[in-house]
Amino acid sequence: MFLIIGLVVVLGAVLGGYLMEGGKVAVLVHPLLPEGIILLGAAIGSFLAGNTLSNIKAVVGNIAKPLKGSKYTKAVYMESLMMQYEVYVNIKKGGLLAMEQDVNDPHSSNIFKKYPAILSDHHAMDFFCDSMKLLINGSAKIDEIDQVMDMDLDVHHSESALPGGSLNTMADALPAFGIVACVMGVVITMGFLDQPPNVIGSKVGSALVGTFGGILLSYGVFGPIAKNLDQVNATESHFFNSIRAGLVAFGNGAAPVTAVEFARRNIPSVERPGSQELEEVVRQIKPR
Repeated sequence: MFLIIGLVVVLGAVLGGYLMEGGKVAVLVHPLLPEGIILLGAAIGSFLAGNTLSNIKAVVGNIAKPLKGSKYTKAVYMESLMMQYEVYVNIKKGGLLAMEQDVNDPHSSNIFKKYPAILSDHHAMDFFCDSMKLLINGSAKIDEIDQVMDMDLDVHHSESALPGGSLNTMADALPAFGIVACVMGVVITMGFLDQPPNVIGSKVGSALVGTFGGILLSYGVFGPIAKNLDQVNATESHFFNSIRAGLVAFGNGAAPVTAVEFARRNIPSVERPGSQELEEVVRQIKPR
């Protein structure tokens, strides 16, 4: 929502100020097609040349995220805490093997089915269940599991940063491509030096639209989109860190309610459920 509002404010302020100074929209629209082909065509071409196919797909898959915002709301965080508590309390009652089948096939688990927002997030489920398998199987100590989860988070963070970084690189290149469009317009203008001043002025104005478009698209459109995308993807790190904190605390011997408190403290304050609120919810969860 705020992305759209921000872009409208940017365009409104630029065009509004231009019109207040007596500018004519037709002067900007007339060279829009040729200058736009040079500007956007070169930017898209450099983007395709500078990225792998997997990263291009990641950018396409992430481009709508700034419009939707982060999916990790307070309700999703609460669901994650409830899911963790129910897993831990069942282990306390029946031992580690009581959850073996559940983590091996979470989509068939009666416990995980209660938490659809987490179950549908395959990255989060893989992160939690793969780590729980190491704990249940006894194939790794808890400090080793913590290290593995930390490595997993590093990989996830670097992958999630790629789409925003690629868009930001394209945004940084747009002013330069605007200059390219402008220079090509000036070259064309050189062929009209024998024409009246109004013809020459029109050609020079068309050339300058290229520079104007490159700078506006860079700092007013693609740069903010890339920044917003980075911020949305960064929220995933908080969510995964919350899961990690709860699991490691439980693996170190903390009671289920204490383990989820560790997880809660790793949630950003804007989305963090209150301690009393969490206690009232988990108190209703009973082991099977």
